[in-house]
Formats: sequence, structure tokens, C-alpha cells
Amino acid sequence: MLTKVKTPAELRAQRESGQMLATVLAGIRAFVHPGATGKDISEFAQRELKSMGAAAAFLGYSGFPDVICISVNDEVVHGIPNRIPFEMGDLVSFDFGVTWQGMVTDSSFSMFIGHQAPSKQAKQLLEATEASMYEGIGVLKNGVTTGDIGAAVQVILDAGRYGIVRELVGHGVGHYLHEEPDIPNYGRAGTGRILKAGMTIAIEPMATLGSRHVVLDPDEWTVRTRDGSLAAHFEHTVLITETGSEILTQLAE
Repeated sequence: MLTKVKTPAELRAQRESGQMLATVLAGIRAFVHPGATGKDISEFAQRELKSMGAAAAFLGYSGFPDVICISVNDEVVHGIPNRIPFEMGDLVSFDFGVTWQGMVTDSSFSMFIGHQAPSKQAKQLLEATEASMYEGIGVLKNGVTTGDIGAAVQVILDAGRYGIVRELVGHGVGHYLHEEPDIPNYGRAGTGRILKAGMTIAIEPMATLGSRHVVLDPDEWTVRTRDGSLAAHFEHTVLITETGSEILTQLAE
């Protein structure tokens, strides 16, 4: 289903959903530490979301068994939380979704455990991947194309010679977790689907320190780099406006 132009009531619910999501992710950033496990984070997220009265958008989605995706080091996305302790310097991505009053938001971030990067190259990967997301957000306005977004993301990642994962993309989001159109993190400006003010989309670059190629684990969820290189992942749900955008999964100041 193509993501719809949202009504004022739908946008109000989606903004509230986004604030709940941002609150949980901020809590995770503060809570996580060496020795904590993915299951610890999952249980934390469940408690926080339950206290807000909202639902986890990922739990049961196409059979996914948990409320949050946690991907470590060479895992790109869709990692299932487990009991393996995080180590100092691990590069971990936390991807979470919230459903509130029928409206969905989706967001993720990557960080180093203990806030200690294992190398300068790893730190630069993290910074460039986040910067590429904001570069994609920066081109949004009424009439933007998916190619405009992908091209903007690609410029940043190509400059650092990072692998841009092509099998996984951004997407429309709102009434469902994944809606059309797909929004690749590469492309040619002026091409692709035209997007309108009032639509909400998830922009989510995924980049690697090595090859762009990925493989699927036997659990049929976890996607990791084929060459074992580190991967980073950032995502925001964003409302397209007439002249720009509004990030819905960013804590209001």
C-alpha cells in the first residue's frame, strides 16, 4: 500500500507515537553498558512502552519474535535479542517501532558500547551513516522523489567509500510498519516515485566498512555483512511538508 497523506488526527497520533519511540530509544542509550545483553534491552523497552500504553510494532510482525531488533558489529539489521553480554567497543544498532492509536513510527540508531569506538574508521562509519540520514531528510519537501532522497544519502556514503546495503531500504510508514514506496539509499535525483506533503516515510541508511553484500543467518532474520565488516544503521520517521520536513521520532525540545 502506498503511504497515504495523513489527516490531522492521524498526524497527531503519529507524533505521539514518535515521541514515545524517541523516549524509549533515549532510555536505551542511557541504560546500555558493557555486560548488558540484548534481552536486558528488550525487557527495558517492553517495560517503558507498557507504562505508556502503546504497542510494539515489531512483535509478531511477519513472525518476528521480539519487540526490538538489536544488531551487533557485523550484523546489519533484524538481529534477535539474546543473552550474550555486550563488550566495550561493540557497535550495536537498536531498531524499534511503536503503534499508538493505529499509527506506526519506526526509528533506529547505532552506538558504541561504553561510548568507546574500536577504531577511527569505525567512528567515522558511525558518523557518516548518521550524517547521510540527515542529508536525505534535508532534501524533503512536497514533490520530492525517492531518487532525490537516495542520491543525497549516497553522496555522503560514497565520499567515505562505505558499502551501501542495497537489499534493504527505507519505506513509507504510518498505517502499517512497511508501506510503499521503497526508498533506496542510493539513486539518481529526479527519478522514482514522487512524494507529497502529508506523507510519512522512514529514511534509514545502512552502511558497512567493507563490501555492500550481505547474507541471511539461519534464524532467517539476522542480516549481516558477507565479509564480516562492521555495519551501522540510522533511521527516523519523517513527515514531508510543503517546504521541508518534520522528524517525528526525535524528542521535542
